[in-house]
Order: sequence, then structure tokens, then C-alpha cells
Amino acid sequence: MDDATRTRIEAATYRRLIQHLMQDRPDAQNIDLMNLAGFCRNCLSRWYGEAAAAEGIALSKEQSREIVYGMPYDDWRAQNQREASDAQLAAFEKSFAENVGKRE
Repeated sequence: MDDATRTRIEAATYRRLIQHLMQDRPDAQNIDLMNLAGFCRNCLSRWYGEAAAAEGIALSKEQSREIVYGMPYDDWRAQNQREASDAQLAAFEKSFAENVGKRE
């Protein structure tokens, strides 16, 4: 497979993942994704911003999130995010530290 074809396939796969997380399964909570898989929608937006920066394109955290979420982050949260339980929050602290780093 040539590089251009691989890149097109990877881009299509990314777009399908975003569709799945944002449209098909907005009920899948970020905290559950992070606790189970070690990444969530916010991680995807951070990775998007990092990839853009590597190409010389500066995006703010809010801009990267809006690209991934398809709307302002606070709007998505108001529409889709539920209150986390104490157990979810405790698991999140551990998962975040292991996968992202210490919280500031």
C-alpha cells in the first residue's frame, strides 16, 4: 500500500471514529472511555491540536475541541454529559495519571 492510500484510509477511519463517538454513541461518557481505554474525546482533540502544531498550524484547546466535538465543548457537555459517580471519579484520577500525566 502506498503512503497516500494509507493516509486516506487512516483519515477515513478517524472520521468514522468521530462519527461513532459524536453521533452514534454520544451516550458513551468521556469518563467511562478514559477509565476503560485510557483515552476520550478530549484526548482526541488534544492529539488533533498536537498534529496540527506539528504541521505549523496553531489551534487553541477550544478550537481543537470544537473540531472534534462538532460544536463548542460546553454545548456538547450540556447536551450529553452526565454527572460522574464517586467511583468513576476515583477510577478517572488513576487512569488520567497513567495515560496522560499528573493533573495540575
